Amino acid sequence: MREENLKILITCEHGGNIIPEEYSTTFSGGKEELESHRGYDIGALELFQNFESNIGDFTHFSQTSRLLVELNRSLHHPKLYSEFTQHIAPDVKEKILQEHYFPYRNQVETKIGEWVRDGLKVLHLSVHSFTPVMSGKLRNTDIGLLYDPSRAREQLFAAHWRQQLHKSAPQFKVRYNYPYKGTADGFVTHLRKEFNDEQYAGLELEVNQKFPEQKHEKWEQLKNVLVSSFRQAL
Repeated sequence: MREENLKILITCEHGGNIIPEEYSTTFSGGKEELESHRGYDIGALELFQNFESNIGDFTHFSQTSRLLVELNRSLHHPKLYSEFTQHIAPDVKEKILQEHYFPYRNQVETKIGEWVRDGLKVLHLSVHSFTPVMSGKLRNTDIGLLYDPSRAREQLFAAHWRQQLHKSAPQFKVRYNYPYKGTADGFVTHLRKEFNDEQYAGLELEVNQKFPEQKHEKWEQLKNVLVSSFRQAL
């Protein structure tokens, strides 16, 4: 049963591949990259919207391409900017940060801070998807649940969620901290540094893009089962 003082936050950092008009010339010749998994997380926004309409006390998403600036990376990360924006003028980079990076991240962090000051706990789900094949290697899972094993609330919720997923849809393969480590650089990792385990628990959901790309009934089933099992795990 969901705790009375628990607030649910749902975000989607890579929901689209939009490039603002003022930067369009910077991306001339980049159509293929923008439409690929490099430009955005295919299917993630659609999945986020399923969560948004069913669960979530606060939701936030971006449809600006990660190739403009990577919202899920720290300022020091070498891939904060893509090959399209890496070599643009420093003042233009700063403008991108002020107009896209900081507004997105600050709005989420501010909401968490408000809840924490009110004595509430936060469970944050960051919705992502991953390409089925990376560097010629097949990724052999359907659903990845990313969390920090050193944080008890995250570990416990991931275990509960995986259990509910297995009960309701055993045909889907679920793995912990795959295809990425839950402690790798990211927005959730940053938020863990700002709020302790009692205040904040953050998980990243990674779904195989083979489902939204094929757009068959399994994709509809997967979206529904993810939302229902998440609710049951609370």
